[in-house]
Amino acid sequence: MGMLKRFYLSLFFGRLFYLLLAIEIGMFMLSYGVPFFFRIAQLGLVVLLLILVLDWLILFFRRDPVVTERILPEHFSNGDQNPVKIRMVNQNPFRVQIFLIDEIPEQFQLRDFILKHSLNSWEEKLIEYKLRPVQRGEYLFHDLNIFIKSPLKLVVRRKKIRAATIVKVLPSFLMLRKFELQAYASNLAESGNKRMRKIGHSLEFEQIKDYVLGDDIRSINWKASARKGQLMVNKFADERSQHIYCIIDKSRVMKMPFEGMTLLDYAINASLTLLHVALIKQDRAGLISFSDQIDNFLPADRKAKQINYIQELLYNQQTRFPEADFESLYSFTRTRASQRSLMILFTNFESLSALQRQLPYLKAIARNNLLLIVFFENTGLKQLTIQEAQNIETVYMKTIAEKFVFEKKLMVRELMQHGIPAILTSPRQLTVDVLNKYLEIKARQEI
Repeated sequence: MGMLKRFYLSLFFGRLFYLLLAIEIGMFMLSYGVPFFFRIAQLGLVVLLLILVLDWLILFFRRDPVVTERILPEHFSNGDQNPVKIRMVNQNPFRVQIFLIDEIPEQFQLRDFILKHSLNSWEEKLIEYKLRPVQRGEYLFHDLNIFIKSPLKLVVRRKKIRAATIVKVLPSFLMLRKFELQAYASNLAESGNKRMRKIGHSLEFEQIKDYVLGDDIRSINWKASARKGQLMVNKFADERSQHIYCIIDKSRVMKMPFEGMTLLDYAINASLTLLHVALIKQDRAGLISFSDQIDNFLPADRKAKQINYIQELLYNQQTRFPEADFESLYSFTRTRASQRSLMILFTNFESLSALQRQLPYLKAIARNNLLLIVFFENTGLKQLTIQEAQNIETVYMKTIAEKFVFEKKLMVRELMQHGIPAILTSPRQLTVDVLNKYLEIKARQEI
């Protein structure tokens, strides 16, 4: 009984069959008035049944008419386009038409996902499509369903392939690799990062080289110049082993979405990339996450596995509804991260009063560290200010939006007045802007 049920579940009829069947029914109906059509309808029905049986035989003759396999990467990168490949091999001696339904994870909410392809006899084809996850976690891919048609197109065979697989979605490691190669090549400017001219120099001497136009004349080595008979300058390397901490606010203000991802996810992706570049620059990278309490702490270090510890720590971070406790953050950094460090705080302030409530604690942290505050533009409000007002209601909305956008700029000015550098950026530009600022601080030896 179970075998018979599976047979019915795997057998369908194509549109051509129903069209021909409708013609046959029409012929039989016409035969009531014109008896001549009855013979034609009978002959047509016999031919249709014979072709139907033939189509069924050639489709169900082989156990595996089309070999299908899903090829997935080991992990998905959050916020990026990730490739999914489907390998198909037609094992029939004739051309087939295939409709493939991949039961992709429910997080993507794709209800009408279907791939249509044709395969010649014994042809192998690799099909690729891309998925962009917008939240971290485990994604379950279910089975593959293929619907196969022969050239006769009367019968459709459904083949269900067991292919349940779990893929972990990690913080954006594709962006990480992109900046990693450019950091090793000292070519971060190609990704939008501006080059910073060094002001002064660090204390780590590297080599003596020939003077070229644009070198700092204060670095001229007069003894070496006298020996060689031409100007020589001392070249200094960037200071190393500086402590770099990314501090991620996980309170409700980081729940705001942008292009499907929360601000927390953008902060996590930027932190992972920045800390990896810092490790390449031989600085010590650390991480703190907090909301109403300190949730995670990874001391700054530059050991080989530090980036793995950072990635593992960032994988399961989720926003919390309580308000962020900046007083606890100050107490914690005072005791657990006592050495002067560059602390990059990812948070969000929607009003000037919200910033002013936390300003005493931010100033206290900045007394012992170089504190850089990163918060986000409200891109929806900014887009509203650009649109042309059509009526009184939109004039009011545009005026209110401009007020909030201006207030964000006032926050940056307020922080700068207290000696705290700040970055106001859109989520899309976050990683590049933060890397720019990090390189600028390194160039100016401000830590």
